[in-house]
Amino acid sequence: METRRINIPLFLLAGFIFGVKTYIVYRFIFQIEIDNFMQELIILLNPFITSIVFFGISIWIQNPLKQNAFIRYSALIGTIIIYFNLLFYRSFTDFITIPQLFQTSNLSDLSTSIISLIKIYDILLFVDVLIIWYLCKKLKDSGIKVYTKRNKILALVIFLLMLSGNFLLAEMERPQLLSRGFDREYLVKNIGIFYFHVYDIVVQSKMRSQRVLADDNDLITIKKYLKDEVRSDQRSNLYGIGKEKNIIFISAESVQSFVINNELNGEEITPFLNSLVHDKDTFYFENFYHQTAQGKTSDSEFLTENSLYPLPGGAVFFTHAQNEYHAMPEILKENNYESVVFHANTNSFWNRNQMYNSLNIDQFYDKDFYDVSEDNEIGWGLKDKEFFIQTLPYLRDLDQPFYAKLITITNHFPFELDEGDRTIEPYDSNSNTLNNYFPTVRYMDEAIEQFFIQLKAAGLYEDSIIIIMGDHDGISANHNKAMAEFLDKEEITPYDYLQLQRVPFFIHIPGYGEGEVMSKISGQIDIKPTVLHLLGIDTEHDIYFGNDLFHDDRKGFIVQRNGNFISEEYLYTNNTCYDRESGDVIGVDSEGKEDGTPCTPFKAAVQQELEYSDQIIYGDLFRFIDFEAK
Repeated sequence: METRRINIPLFLLAGFIFGVKTYIVYRFIFQIEIDNFMQELIILLNPFITSIVFFGISIWIQNPLKQNAFIRYSALIGTIIIYFNLLFYRSFTDFITIPQLFQTSNLSDLSTSIISLIKIYDILLFVDVLIIWYLCKKLKDSGIKVYTKRNKILALVIFLLMLSGNFLLAEMERPQLLSRGFDREYLVKNIGIFYFHVYDIVVQSKMRSQRVLADDNDLITIKKYLKDEVRSDQRSNLYGIGKEKNIIFISAESVQSFVINNELNGEEITPFLNSLVHDKDTFYFENFYHQTAQGKTSDSEFLTENSLYPLPGGAVFFTHAQNEYHAMPEILKENNYESVVFHANTNSFWNRNQMYNSLNIDQFYDKDFYDVSEDNEIGWGLKDKEFFIQTLPYLRDLDQPFYAKLITITNHFPFELDEGDRTIEPYDSNSNTLNNYFPTVRYMDEAIEQFFIQLKAAGLYEDSIIIIMGDHDGISANHNKAMAEFLDKEEITPYDYLQLQRVPFFIHIPGYGEGEVMSKISGQIDIKPTVLHLLGIDTEHDIYFGNDLFHDDRKGFIVQRNGNFISEEYLYTNNTCYDRESGDVIGVDSEGKEDGTPCTPFKAAVQQELEYSDQIIYGDLFRFIDFEAK
């Protein structure tokens, strides 16, 4: 009899309970920055509006048992969606997009990383599901009602008003939020994680249709932009200096520039890379930024080979592996180079076994080409020292000149290394991830030093240009507190975090003798034209968004995939313009105002450049060009 006196609809109870959980996750587990009262209000209201509206769909189900089941399973599925995003966020400080859900071939290699992301207290995220299931069973008679047509219409009006209010507040806080969705955190903060996924589905569907509607006329505007704003007729003094030399490209996993010329416990973290900084045969770019997005290492490969930007969601290697490209290996093949990749991981990871064909890479030496055992294996494949040892015979057997990319593994999240392989002790902070990062970085540094010695002994050193690049960041924003402690800062500001996206970039030319530390801003988008010009290969008819790093006629900014950018004088992130050198705040850009900060003039060009690159990928526009006929 007691339960019959409860008149609160079950969907409202479930919506309130689920909303409380979602708010706690948004506000205290995801590290979403709250800058003002309006953002605080939105992030408070959104979980309850979303939950009540979603559970409210049950009132259109006539059968009470099916209403009950809808509420129960909606709570479970919604919690699973939140939890998957939480695991992803812990690793990447980002949210899952639809293309990533189809990257299932990566899952078998991700087991170690995923397990390290799971916390025992995560079980608390499912407590509300148990409560909702209990209520559905306890109140199956009093809490479930059959609604009249009039009540359903009234509920629909109320739900639409609630949603409209949510989106109105979001638009007031962040004008043009949905049309300028560079930043997934802004979307989640303003419309919630569930509507973000709905938005993502709509965007991905729209993008899929672009290939069908695309034609060669779309290239006219892009070519004009590149000619007017990006390309240069200049040739640097180094043009052709490496003609017919081998290119040995080391993609150094997760290495960020803050370790270069830095110490831990009085010891150099990367002694060999530090020595290269001052080597007269080396150009070291100290303001070189990675520009990857959700594709991480695969994005860095895409940028390197194509000088196109990665996509805002997912990995191009998965979503557009069948496209036509005019990648660096194809151009090098036209100039009698053999292109190969060495990576002691499975060939399906990041869909490399398909994408490398589209990039015209001649041979991929994957895990099957290596002798991998318990003694020399780390979570993702061979430890770096053994990887270089086993790669050298393959390099010796290649016809010269060749372009060889070697992708390291040891310095990969979760940065696990046997104690016997450590030559520097872990850091001591509240972040195991940052603590363990330093021994794996040191191990990688030693492996590269060993590889240089091996190249010299094999007779490959003098006839090669050796390039070393950090592929992406390794320490996410989740570890900002520990990072601030290591860098002796009070906190990691948005300015600091963007500066932490700098990764090492070395171009080592044996026998050159006039290398130097280069301070100009640069990024992975610049690698393709730089390498081709070093080899004396003309790129007049190619399409790319980078610049040769050895001439000064450059466009003047480096773009992050989320719309952040860095110029020689300014740095823009989190809607704030900073002085690049000092980090002082110059001002906050107001949406829609012409007289903003000095960063404002760059914003339109940044957005335009990203959109043009996306058009090329989504429309598969290179299929309309016969590059060989140029």
